[in-house]
Amino acid sequence: MEKLSLPLVETRLLDWLFTALAPMNRTRVKEVLRSGRVHVNGASVTRHDHPLRPGDALTLAPHAPPQEREQVSLLPVVYEDPHLIVIDKPAGLLTVATETEKADTCFVRLSAHLAARKAGRPFVVHRLDRDTSGLLLFARSAAVRDRLQASWEGVTKTYLAVVEGAPSPAEGVIENYLTEGRALRVRASRHPGKDAKRAASRYKARASRDGYSLVEVELETGRKHQIRVHMAGLGCPIAGDTVYGAATNPAKRLCLHAWRLCFDHPVTGERVEVESPPPAALARVVG
Repeated sequence: MEKLSLPLVETRLLDWLFTALAPMNRTRVKEVLRSGRVHVNGASVTRHDHPLRPGDALTLAPHAPPQEREQVSLLPVVYEDPHLIVIDKPAGLLTVATETEKADTCFVRLSAHLAARKAGRPFVVHRLDRDTSGLLLFARSAAVRDRLQASWEGVTKTYLAVVEGAPSPAEGVIENYLTEGRALRVRASRHPGKDAKRAASRYKARASRDGYSLVEVELETGRKHQIRVHMAGLGCPIAGDTVYGAATNPAKRLCLHAWRLCFDHPVTGERVEVESPPPAALARVVG
């Protein structure tokens, strides 16, 4: 392992690597990060926006011979039939590619899994935020994808969130209008406006302990960052969500999990209900 100099100020990992690995060009630096060779405090990190703090220990692992490189990890399949496939997405993994990450996403992993079985390809129906874990539904044909997306408001989508504090009242409905602003941050307003989209969430606090609450949230709409903004608006930001005001990070991740999906099968018409137990890291926070 090659030791890298320590960051002197708080910064993002990729920004710091551009300087630390100079004169390596920016494209090559991104490839090094995606390869998993960069370790922060002993753990391999591939996220370009991973926060660095003064005192963090950074090392660069040597190239591994091709035969020793790990294969892309498979994703747990929760439900599968000839028309649909539901996976259990881990926190930290993108649903689909972005400008900064194209090599390792849920779509890439699932595509490889299906290709290896000669079982076609997946079609994206919806997305989860990178830092949200849980149920992610893909179609296995364009026609099924289109049917699901056309009836998406009829799909029951339920999440579990660990939030700071305790919501008051303990249950209710939040309804407002969300607008995406600068730096991809979403803002809420009570009134409709240009580019604002209606957002509605039904929530219920299920348990509380040591300053945290486990909250069940059912989405009526599915806007970007909807649950994160709505919980923050109650004065109870999701633990680990520093973008929307969280002061703590007890699970070392965003404490939001896509727990349950219920919908009418787009081909057979049968009712499909799937669940994903919350990860242990979240469960431990509220016992």
